Amino acid sequence: MQPPLREEQIRQFFEDGYVVVPDLFTPAELEPLRQEIEAIIERTAQRLKAEGRIQQTHPQEGFATRLTRLMADHPELTPEYIRAIEGKAGGGHTGREMFRLITHPRLLDALETLLGPEIVGSSVYRIRPKVPGYARGVIPWHQDSGYFSAHCDTSLIITCWIPLVDATPENGCLQVLPGVHRNGILPHRTGGPGGYLIIQEEDLPLPSEQAITVPVPCGGVLLMTNLTPHCSTPNRTDTIRWSVDLRYQALEAPTNAFQMPEEYPAGASDSIACYPPEGDFVVRSRAHPELVHTYEQFVTRRTRYDAANLPPPNRGWVPAGSTQQHKENN
Repeated sequence: MQPPLREEQIRQFFEDGYVVVPDLFTPAELEPLRQEIEAIIERTAQRLKAEGRIQQTHPQEGFATRLTRLMADHPELTPEYIRAIEGKAGGGHTGREMFRLITHPRLLDALETLLGPEIVGSSVYRIRPKVPGYARGVIPWHQDSGYFSAHCDTSLIITCWIPLVDATPENGCLQVLPGVHRNGILPHRTGGPGGYLIIQEEDLPLPSEQAITVPVPCGGVLLMTNLTPHCSTPNRTDTIRWSVDLRYQALEAPTNAFQMPEEYPAGASDSIACYPPEGDFVVRSRAHPELVHTYEQFVTRRTRYDAANLPPPNRGWVPAGSTQQHKENN
């Protein structure tokens, strides 16, 4: 049987901070999630039409174009469409097909070669519709750890970036800076393009011109460490570059997978989990399979954390363009 990751892929992941697995899934295996997202768009469009806020729902358009047409008709409704797809704060979608992808055995087998047999689904997973011309679809240079609690900087948290269509330089695939993950956390600034955190050019250990552009076919996965600087490029086509990013960590890393938000000690949320506002969940445990969360438990955890409105970690990052040094002592 072919191993989930070849030795050279494992070596590249740890040496360069990323690796592409071009054929982890078949495109057909991603189709149920695509249909689940399409159903959200249909429900949202029909609701807005029933409320008299739109006239045309563009049912003739497909997965690659419908959201573009809806947003072009009524740009002011863009936040409603995005919120319906992504959920609150970007991570509220708890559809069954999303859970099936997060817990897909072939994906977990690949992760086990990097994390070991005890795996937690990190709370921060996202659906990314990169609509042509949508400003927040272009994400500036950052490390995922820039958004996490500082005490998790030494833990390995793997991002699995999975396009639901072919991701190309033309429609806005990612770029990475290889090997820079070994430098640890870099200074981030608040208020970058789209409101995201940003690593400014002068704070990158390598000039951005040395970035590697990483196309990924539909069915492929880009694996990155939480310290790998990466950005997403503009979509210059007339179709949507759909993707999801999932995150995983070893059970030994800081996690809230066994707590509900109301059980956090006062003022201690940052010291418990890597991203306290959202709930982690166990996806594989060889030693204690009874710890693995079911779909129903996953939904309950995500819903309870969604309602709790816990604040994100405070890293002390200062505004973009400021000459002030960031406040952390890393």
